[in-house]
Amino acid sequence: MKEQLANASWVDVYLWPWLINIGMAVAIFLLGRWLVKLGVSIAGKLLKRAGMDEMLAHFALSILNGVLLLLVVVAALNQLGVDTTSLVAIIGAAGLAIGLSLQDSLKNFAAGVMLIVFRPFKNGDVVEAAGTMGVVERINIFSSTFRTPDNREIIIPNGAIYSDVITNYSARSQRRIDLVMSISYDDDIRQAKTVAESVLKAEARVLEDPAPFIGVAELGANSVDIHVRPWVASSDYFATMCDLKEQLKIAFDENGLSIPYPQMDIHHYQLPSAESAEGGSQG
Repeated sequence: MKEQLANASWVDVYLWPWLINIGMAVAIFLLGRWLVKLGVSIAGKLLKRAGMDEMLAHFALSILNGVLLLLVVVAALNQLGVDTTSLVAIIGAAGLAIGLSLQDSLKNFAAGVMLIVFRPFKNGDVVEAAGTMGVVERINIFSSTFRTPDNREIIIPNGAIYSDVITNYSARSQRRIDLVMSISYDDDIRQAKTVAESVLKAEARVLEDPAPFIGVAELGANSVDIHVRPWVASSDYFATMCDLKEQLKIAFDENGLSIPYPQMDIHHYQLPSAESAEGGSQG
């Protein structure tokens, strides 16, 4: 009889409470996981409605899902009687150690988030950043991929991009071409300006608004420098610049306008020889 009472008390004191705690912990985990999935789904819809970048939204939702699941696990362990204070401290210490060991990667991640959020450039833009110029093909969380004009693929860490000056050649629909045409001091400046103006008018890719600028920029040591500055569509910039250089050179040649090269005048003075100097002194 005493053994039955002892067994009954052991079941009531230890077994049933443990089974109840385990059942509640499992229920907390399953219910919590369902709530996390529901919350992440709602957050995803809100981010999509807000127009957030798909890649950034996916990454943010992954982080949110991981953090919420961690909280669910901690709550379930707490129901089992596990001291979660030490567990949280261990997780925090591990996170700090991982953060210190991956500080460069975290820097690139933070820069990737900034690039996606503030969008200094987008896929397809011609950009110069971190000493590289090319077309942006992909913007990832940790790095971005550029395609250079000679068709090389260059992967640049986002930290190097965001910490440097970013020049976006595609950000504006129009660009100005800056050309310098040098003529001789013997040439007619008004004729040179007229010839340059006729070349620009004959080029269909040159925009009328803003109007091109043609004017004397500098009276140099060997030449008169004339600035020729037309505006073109950004997509036509390079091809138009090359064609205008050729057309201006041909037009200047046809109109007798010379493009001088640096010159140096050397004056030669003949000094009297020592013998002639002595003869002169004796005389």
